[in-house]
Amino acid sequence: MARSTSGLLSLPAALAVISLWGACMAAWVTHVVACIKASAWVLLLFGCIVAPVGVIHGIGVWLGAF
Repeated sequence: MARSTSGLLSLPAALAVISLWGACMAAWVTHVVACIKASAWVLLLFGCIVAPVGVIHGIGVWLGAF
């Protein structure tokens, strides 16, 4: 397959980026919902200000670690 010289991503790479972005957004929403249900306002605030914390917490909720 020829490499694009325009700097654009190939279709598989673009789909991987979109999927990863979607998973991060879903994990962040999971973090928000879990914190509201548990009334964990400090964690909710911190996860909203520092988004990677929210994403990690959301993935942890999915996996049952938190």
